[in-house]
Amino acid sequence: MPEPDYSAMLRWPNVPACYGWLSLDRRGRWRLRGEPVSHRGLNDFLGRQYAHDERGNYFVQNGPQRVFVELEYTPWVLRLTADNALETHVGEVVVELRGAALDEDGSLLLEIPDGIALLSDRDLPVLLGHLRLANGEPADDAALLAFLDQPDATANALTFVWHGNRFPLSALRRSAVAGRYRFVASPQSAAAETRP
Repeated sequence: MPEPDYSAMLRWPNVPACYGWLSLDRRGRWRLRGEPVSHRGLNDFLGRQYAHDERGNYFVQNGPQRVFVELEYTPWVLRLTADNALETHVGEVVVELRGAALDEDGSLLLEIPDGIALLSDRDLPVLLGHLRLANGEPADDAALLAFLDQPDATANALTFVWHGNRFPLSALRRSAVAGRYRFVASPQSAAAETRP
């Protein structure tokens, strides 16, 4: 992931951060004040300047100002490309997967080197076809529903197979994702955090 340009912060070090203006939805679309960003140049800029701080707050560096990002779910959203690859919402091709999980709603989460990523729901039907039973057979709807109902049952063990690699599928509650992967879904200013 390329590093955002922080050079303007040297000239204007005390520009206040911006909260509540920019968000990232479950399909990897940027939104300004709730409206989708459709301008290609602005989308590219937001992707180039996307980063996070040591506390797990994601932001876009806009010159000297940090514009913190409200995350509808995860800090990364993956899409399936035409050539059967995965890429992040900022256009980076994913070359390594480190794990796979399903949440209680059946959303597929994939661990990538940059953190946890949600697969866009538009690509979910295709990638659910990569789920396998313990015996290697494709998982059918009944097996998937059984996994969601009883994720800890060993008889319902599923794996996610991607480009020859097998990842045991774990169950993950949506409410636990941010804590487990150390990101802040809704960044707050320091002043807001100290208010009673």
